[in-house]
Amino acid sequence: MARKPLPEPKLPNESRRLRADARRNYDKLIDVAAQAFASHGTAASLEDIARRADVGIGTLYRHFPSREHLVEAVYHHEVEALCDAAEELSRERAPDEALEEWMNRFVGYIATKRGMAESLRILINSNSKLFADSYGKVPIALAGLIEKAIAAGAIRADVDSTDVLHALSGTYSMPNSPEWYDRSRRLVRLLMDGLRWGAPKARLPQRA
Repeated sequence: MARKPLPEPKLPNESRRLRADARRNYDKLIDVAAQAFASHGTAASLEDIARRADVGIGTLYRHFPSREHLVEAVYHHEVEALCDAAEELSRERAPDEALEEWMNRFVGYIATKRGMAESLRILINSNSKLFADSYGKVPIALAGLIEKAIAAGAIRADVDSTDVLHALSGTYSMPNSPEWYDRSRRLVRLLMDGLRWGAPKARLPQRA
């Protein structure tokens, strides 16, 4: 019986290209899934996520064998993106403006988290290490932004970052409605007006 020929070895450049393609597919799936969970919650279809990411459903399942695997990856990505945004915004904007924009991004993070709530509960019950790994990162990012805004005199000096985080996190339990996102952003504006009130160098913006 004739032996089946061995496959030709991949050239180094080809191997690197395949790895790069796989990474692009992985990143695109994460981005599309985050948007889908934020918009559609538990109704988000994995098949639709794969289609919008321009990959086959088989590619999605190769990266993420179950919905919970995808949710875990999206949650980790969202936490890291939120924390990275704190550093980026601090470099590019005035301290109070950086804080306000970060709080608006936190609303987007909460929207995605709300959409993944059911799967996140499954992960908690399965003792996923995800929450232990990410615990404390978001509060630290917010605290750093608040410290810089206080030091610049852009917000009042008696601000406790834990209080601000509790106020922002309240958006998670707000009733789900088409107005949820706009209502949450209005809350951010109210919080920022309160944080700026009485600060030495506060610039109170004109609200439409």
